[in-house]
Amino acid sequence: MNGDERGRRLVVLTGAGMSAESGLKTFRDAGGLWEEYDVMEVASIEGWHRNPKLMTEFYNQRREQLAHVEPNLGHRILAELEGFFDVGIVTQNVDNLHERAGSTKVLHLHGELTKVRSVRDETRVRDIGYSRMEFGETDTDGSPLRPHIVWFGEAVPMIAEASRWVAGADIFAVVGTSLNVYPAAGLIHDLRPGTPAFLIDPNEVALPSKSHFTVIRAGAGHGMELLREKLMDLFPAPDPRQR
Repeated sequence: MNGDERGRRLVVLTGAGMSAESGLKTFRDAGGLWEEYDVMEVASIEGWHRNPKLMTEFYNQRREQLAHVEPNLGHRILAELEGFFDVGIVTQNVDNLHERAGSTKVLHLHGELTKVRSVRDETRVRDIGYSRMEFGETDTDGSPLRPHIVWFGEAVPMIAEASRWVAGADIFAVVGTSLNVYPAAGLIHDLRPGTPAFLIDPNEVALPSKSHFTVIRAGAGHGMELLREKLMDLFPAPDPRQR
């Protein structure tokens, strides 16, 4: 590949399987439990209304856990591909491992664990890194703070922008998502016909009958190695002797 390929738009949709190899658990791997909690108790707006103290502590624990894990090979390869493509990552994950690996264009559909926001005004977002958010803590406008997470039962504000990214993709890949969580799963329908598309997952993933994905049955790290090889084959580097 050469610098000319950088104008080619590679859009990648990533899910929990992308970060699993870094040691972050997914609730789907545990039958609806996330770190031993029922997911609807800690990842729904109803759960927040029922027990905001529990959810505040739950996300404090997730933030502390995130501080002690590292990006894996899959994250690093995606970042390296920015040297060859215009890479845009649409992620369902709330961790910051893509950014820590070096990716520069990351759209978080479900919010960001390292940020909190005002309950009254969702545009008032504050980056707290890996620090704790104390229960009852307030924003400077006096309203309570909450994790900057899009929970079940809430709208997904960034879905329209994600749809535009996918519709503009020259190459598309799905890594580590079951395509069961909507509206993110519906993004594959925004692809232009004929767009080269790849799916990386060690498990069986149900795809629409008319979709044309090249399936790579592997985890995120090895799967991204295989995808990189396929992209090298599709867009080979020019022979320097022909320059």
